[in-house]
Amino acid sequence: MFEFLASTTLGALLKKILVVDDSATMRRMVIAALAGLADASFEQAVSGLEAIERITVSKIDLVVLDLNMPDVHGLEVLRFVRGHEALRHLPIIVLTTRGDEQSRTAALADGASLYLTKPFAPETLAPQVERLLQQAQ
Repeated sequence: MFEFLASTTLGALLKKILVVDDSATMRRMVIAALAGLADASFEQAVSGLEAIERITVSKIDLVVLDLNMPDVHGLEVLRFVRGHEALRHLPIIVLTTRGDEQSRTAALADGASLYLTKPFAPETLAPQVERLLQQAQ
């Protein structure tokens, strides 16, 4: 019984980060960049639709979201999250290849917490994630 309680308590302390990208390589890179966060666990989604599903059925603490996906565009995921009161304050980092000002402006206007372009500097991602998680508490 103690083992169950310990794992339940530990699970409650971990911050759950959802990494959404249709590229398995990019998901692995993001998770590797964040692996040093002591209190983080990771979920993955390969599409916008799967991201919406995971966000609505799991307690997610932060999302790293690509814009270009085959089914539901990242901006639509962002608008969905910001349109629901219970999810409105969920930190969302957009991480995309789209470096144009129009995409950046649209994502920030739709409620992105941070907008980063690929390729990204892995060593800079973890401090930004930690900052956003602390602000969300």
